[in-house]
Amino acid sequence: MSRPGEARSLRDLVTSARFKPTLILLWAPLVLTTWRYYGTKAFYLANLSASFVYCGDIGLTAELYAFTSSFFLLGLVSLLLIRVVLGESLIAYGLAPGDWRFGIKALAILAPVMVLLAYPSARQAPFLAEYPLNPGACASAAAFTAHAAGYLVYYIGFEIFFRGLVQNGLRDSLGDWAAILVQTGLSTLVHIGKPAGEIYGAILGGVVFGVVALRSRSLLYVILIHWVLGVALDLLICLA
Repeated sequence: MSRPGEARSLRDLVTSARFKPTLILLWAPLVLTTWRYYGTKAFYLANLSASFVYCGDIGLTAELYAFTSSFFLLGLVSLLLIRVVLGESLIAYGLAPGDWRFGIKALAILAPVMVLLAYPSARQAPFLAEYPLNPGACASAAAFTAHAAGYLVYYIGFEIFFRGLVQNGLRDSLGDWAAILVQTGLSTLVHIGKPAGEIYGAILGGVVFGVVALRSRSLLYVILIHWVLGVALDLLICLA
């Protein structure tokens, strides 16, 4: 039995049994802080818009900046951490079809629910002030289609980080439910600054998405469900 002093030592934290959860629990706040400060639409508008504008459209460029920063910083960096640092298979982190029968059922049930949940939000002032991230997405069908495609890129990075790296990476050390709750707490906190209804919804969404990802053994279905929610909200706002 280890002594209390040994359990709190730095050496103990980086032993083979504790290295992965220690790394993930330190890495997550570091990456999320970096993303929130430097990977958002607000950062682009405040610091980069004077230097770079794609196609002369600041709103579009700000949106693309936010979407791609999620994909690269939350998504690709997480995949590199899993493969290069942890040396583990991406399949174990949800990069596989998994139980596709369950996944399709979950998608068929939850996608319409997401649309129903988006409907009242699309008529509330806080959501109208916040979305779409690029107001120009409402200008035409082509503009909205491009906007929706960009949103998919955003959610891929988001789900790889929260339901992939954090949740699946902590399951062995914390257990399934604790891992779901940890990623739910983190994913809820990054919504601070958004409309209050969205923050409270993120708590329930974190649990539901976590359960679907766990049960299906795949991120594919939660990516699509989350994407339907985001796109439905913006489409309903544009059509209002």
